[in-house]
Amino acid sequence: MSRYTEVIVLARRAEEVMEPLTRPSDSRDWHQCFTRVDDYMFAGLRPPSEECYAWVVQFIRHNWRGLLNHLESLAWPDPHSVQVLVRDEDDDCFGLWMIYDGKLVEVTLPRTEREPFSASVTGVLSRTDRRAGEAL
Repeated sequence: MSRYTEVIVLARRAEEVMEPLTRPSDSRDWHQCFTRVDDYMFAGLRPPSEECYAWVVQFIRHNWRGLLNHLESLAWPDPHSVQVLVRDEDDDCFGLWMIYDGKLVEVTLPRTEREPFSASVTGVLSRTDRRAGEAL
């Protein structure tokens, strides 16, 4: 069964921490797959910022199990700036994880609910303000 999940990591001054996760790998493992995106790539007006970066990746299948625990364990220079956005193919929107008391936990978003789903690592995040049958 083929599934996809998109993950975005936002963090200040985290280039060194995330660098090992950006190296190419022959394995189909999550350990080395992120692509860095910075403000230069979006605006094209000035050199990249050293302050804040984003890293993005799309996973096929469930090969990203353990990623959230691994990200939680990293030595972030500014843990309060770390935000991890996850959207599984069945989710209505991205879920948000942040570090609180040293743990990466999901932040409850208004008008959403997450339900367990065996085909997903995180379950399914649904918008509760959509009417039944309304397209995304």
